Amino acid sequence: MKRHDHIEPELKVFFHYKDLKAGNKMEIYFPTRDPSTSPHLLSKHESDAIPFSSSQLSYILHLLSFSEGSKQANAMTDTLHHCEFPPIKGEAKFCATSLESMFDSLHKIFGPSSKFRVLTTTYLSDSISPLQNYTISEAPMEIPAPKIVGCHTLPYPYAVFYCHGQESDNKVYKVVVEGEDGGRVEAAAMCHMDTSQWDPTHNAFRALRSVPGASPVCHFFPSDNLVWLPVT
Repeated sequence: MKRHDHIEPELKVFFHYKDLKAGNKMEIYFPTRDPSTSPHLLSKHESDAIPFSSSQLSYILHLLSFSEGSKQANAMTDTLHHCEFPPIKGEAKFCATSLESMFDSLHKIFGPSSKFRVLTTTYLSDSISPLQNYTISEAPMEIPAPKIVGCHTLPYPYAVFYCHGQESDNKVYKVVVEGEDGGRVEAAAMCHMDTSQWDPTHNAFRALRSVPGASPVCHFFPSDNLVWLPVT
């Protein structure tokens, strides 16, 4: 039995820092999403016209024609609470519903006149099995950056990105992996070197059988996530 067989596929993005080396094999979940059916970011004008607060959830559901208690309403509730949860010590976080608001928040973190670039996970093959064993085919390339902000998509009727960065020591990598079916992925990966302030119930600790502060936590980013780095 594989070590993580009891773990949901969605958690098979987490891995140990010591495993980040060429030749290592690990089971990874890279979800395949159709961009044509995925929610898109609104314009700032559209975003500003719709409240984004759990205190106004009933009005939002009415505005977007969802019924209370529905699957969509429950997902929206979870997303709003996730966005409103206070940051942990040393963390900067925000939720963006438009590209303009994302850039405004990034400038607050990186500096008002800063320039930044984005790193994403790219599928190098036409067809990728979502869950399979992958081998790290090249030495992982670390991308030095004084600050890193990772943005993850959250379920909502339109695109919502949950973005966060910590002052603690984080490392970001480009990692080329090859699956058992021959599919290749150039994956963005981040390693959080200090997890002492993390919630003990974080899924990473269950996936890696670890606890806060015991060891670094690394994870791959899905293809629809964004990693922002300052241009130096």
